[in-house]
Amino acid sequence: MTKKDEGLGETVKVVIQAVLIALVVRTLLFQPFNSPSGSLIPTLLIGDYLFVSKYSYGYSKHSLPFSPDVFSGRVFSSEPRRGDIAVFKLPRDGSTDYIKRVIGMPGDKIQLIDGRLHVNGEVLPRERVESVRTRDAFGRESEAPTYRETLPNGVSYRIIERDGDRGFYDNTGVYDVPPGHYFMMGDNRDNSTDSRVAPADAGVGYVPLENFVGRAEIVFFSVEEGESVWQFWRWPWSLRWNRLFTPVR
Repeated sequence: MTKKDEGLGETVKVVIQAVLIALVVRTLLFQPFNSPSGSLIPTLLIGDYLFVSKYSYGYSKHSLPFSPDVFSGRVFSSEPRRGDIAVFKLPRDGSTDYIKRVIGMPGDKIQLIDGRLHVNGEVLPRERVESVRTRDAFGRESEAPTYRETLPNGVSYRIIERDGDRGFYDNTGVYDVPPGHYFMMGDNRDNSTDSRVAPADAGVGYVPLENFVGRAEIVFFSVEEGESVWQFWRWPWSLRWNRLFTPVR
């Protein structure tokens, strides 16, 4: 074997090792994910790129690339916490990635009345904080009120009520969360397809534990809406510098 062949062999070996290490990290530890919609504004913005911890809830078939049907349930399972922002596979197709906030736990009763979220019959406290610029249902920029809402376990976060407290899903029936399932919602309450919408109506419905991929941990990169991440020559103007390496809460 010539030195040239030996050098090529070493290069191939290094590339294979690098691919295997990346695959292990992505499968067992962290997976990059981008925020494709405005359903979690103001917590996550369109153009945010974040790391999702795969180990937070244990591992299911959805922890693996392409979700191969090699086993059912979860191993090293850990229950999501109320208030977590989590990535999961859409129950109705088992393949589309969604990201929402965990609102309802197994056995909970969830309801919205005049925009106020009720958990097990108790209305959640919320405090008006400020108005922000957002887009209405027709894509026009407008002012919308925001509130700081607090869950029963003390987790608090900001929500937007784009259509006030009279939006389409601001008054609902009672949702009884089944055992082993979770109720997910977006913080942008009037612009989020979430567990309020049944799978039969092209919604999310209740999310089984097996479908959870991981918990959102940190925004590692962020570009303005409409900008391309690959246009690095525009980064001085297109990057949201104040969002880099911020924790997701």
